[in-house]
Amino acid sequence: MRTKKRLGVYAGSFDPLTVGHLWMIQQGVGMFDRLIVGIGINPEKKYTFSLEERLSMVRDSLKAYRSVSVTSFSNQYLIEYARSVKATHILRGIRSESDYEYERTMRNINGDLDSGICSVFLMPPRDIAEVSSSMVKGLIGPKGWQKVVRKYVSEPVYRRFLKV
Repeated sequence: MRTKKRLGVYAGSFDPLTVGHLWMIQQGVGMFDRLIVGIGINPEKKYTFSLEERLSMVRDSLKAYRSVSVTSFSNQYLIEYARSVKATHILRGIRSESDYEYERTMRNINGDLDSGICSVFLMPPRDIAEVSSSMVKGLIGPKGWQKVVRKYVSEPVYRRFLKV
């Protein structure tokens, strides 16, 4: 019988949260007793939405999931953040060969830093495998963008885009 609770961390910039992220979170909810969605802050990166906006959109999008909490972290390696919240797992998505190479390297480095936290990799279904935050942001602007973007983001994110 399993006694240790499985706590997963799924981290990203979520600028914005997409249907691909939502799929990963839904899978994580089924895999872990608790899932922390951690919004990482990189001071070198220019964001479309402020941290407060991203926290709000992600929290609004995930209200239905009782086992999910949404936080943020900065100036910290993901493995250090995961350790600080006592995570047992880090959840990561792989959409392409380049994602695989990057994630494999990061898994190995993370393993060197803390071998007690397991990295779990998931591949999204084909119909959402190409969806990324940058792809969604690139669709904004041309006539009819609202109809196109709507299918790639949650309702709270879509409403926020309509205000931009």
